[in-house]
Amino acid sequence: MSRILGIDPGLHITGWGMIDYDGFRLRYKSHGSIISHSSEDLGSRLSYIFKILSNIIEEHDPEEVSVEEVFVNKNPFSSLKLGMARGAAICCAGVFGLKIYEYTPNKVKKTIVGMGHASKEQVSIMVQKLLNCGNVKSDEADALAVAVCHAHHRTFYTVKE
Repeated sequence: MSRILGIDPGLHITGWGMIDYDGFRLRYKSHGSIISHSSEDLGSRLSYIFKILSNIIEEHDPEEVSVEEVFVNKNPFSSLKLGMARGAAICCAGVFGLKIYEYTPNKVKKTIVGMGHASKEQVSIMVQKLLNCGNVKSDEADALAVAVCHAHHRTFYTVKE
């Protein structure tokens, strides 16, 4: 049984989702959001993301972490902020010595819904059906989707390494 932490990074909202995978079945464990406030300075917001993710890792003890890759926004400043939040999340997982796997948004959507350009609503509905986890907020559903995506593609990584 492998425990996988999925992360959908964002400076304002970082979604996270935890699943177990035994090679055949997905089992929902937990999910949530880390919300940082724009009234705080950047360093405080990034350290808050790091601290809360540290608490989540200590509580749930995942073996692997899957993170959504950054897509380039029209606004480069937004992409930069997203990249910083992503860096805080990856750094946190690295501090705990966890293996980190990255997936593009299109790969996640194609794995979960069957279409690389699926809507957020479609991803959320499929995650809820696959994991039987009830109603889940968008960022949390994306994080669970990244974890499920990794569960389905992890044998590729195992062979590749």
